[in-house]
Amino acid sequence: MDDYPLLDLFLTMLWFFLWVLWLFLLFKVITDIFRDHSLNGWAKAGWLIFCILLPYLGVLVYVIARGKGMSRRDVEQAEESEAALQEYIRKTAGTGPGGGTGGHADELARLADLRDKGALTDEEFEKAKAKVLS
Repeated sequence: MDDYPLLDLFLTMLWFFLWVLWLFLLFKVITDIFRDHSLNGWAKAGWLIFCILLPYLGVLVYVIARGKGMSRRDVEQAEESEAALQEYIRKTAGTGPGGGTGGHADELARLADLRDKGALTDEEFEKAKAKVLS
């Protein structure tokens, strides 16, 4: 332990964490290159080759040149994911786009209420129920 002072250990850890941070940034840039629909295939290939052959410079130039687009694409992807999740929840729960009207359970409850009030006969209720459940 005497031949590896505390400051050298700190500097080694700092360089290691900076290297890991750079790797995360490199993977983020490569992911963004493939996710960007505004780039054609040649532009994607050029950016990818630039980031692989000159990794530090390539990532730095990409972040400077296209950094705003990266954040915009991240926001768009998050919004699309949220919309898809909400649509899945609505579909699974059986509710319509209004968020609670139009589901099978709501429709059946409304039909039962109409039958109980005398607005529907039992025969009409059964036909409407079969239509809702089909």
